[in-house]
Amino acid sequence: QVRLVESGGGLVQPGGSLRLSCAASGSIFNINFMGWYRQAPGKQREMVALIHSDGRTNYADSVKGRFIISRDNAKNTVYLQINSLKAEDTALYYCSFSTLFNNYWGQGTQVAVSS
Repeated sequence: QVRLVESGGGLVQPGGSLRLSCAASGSIFNINFMGWYRQAPGKQREMVALIHSDGRTNYADSVKGRFIISRDNAKNTVYLQINSLKAEDTALYYCSFSTLFNNYWGQGTQVAVSS
């Protein structure tokens, strides 16, 4: 059984940084891409960043230049470095691994930005 577990969230001041991690346990094969998504209160879940199997990355316009997605294939782990945090980055952050047949999701880690 595949399980994704996020960590690294917390409460930070505007301008601060966090590093989110998402580790997968269980057997996952043929991962097409790994991604981070977020959902703020009262809003729909949105894509934040993706990293494809060939290393290509995609970012939401709102986070370009501030967020960096990376991965460690040997550890089946994906990371999200979040810099220059803004209040509007406050959300529950989810990771996802997408394969040919399945999309796996973690339970989320909370990021709150407040002074």
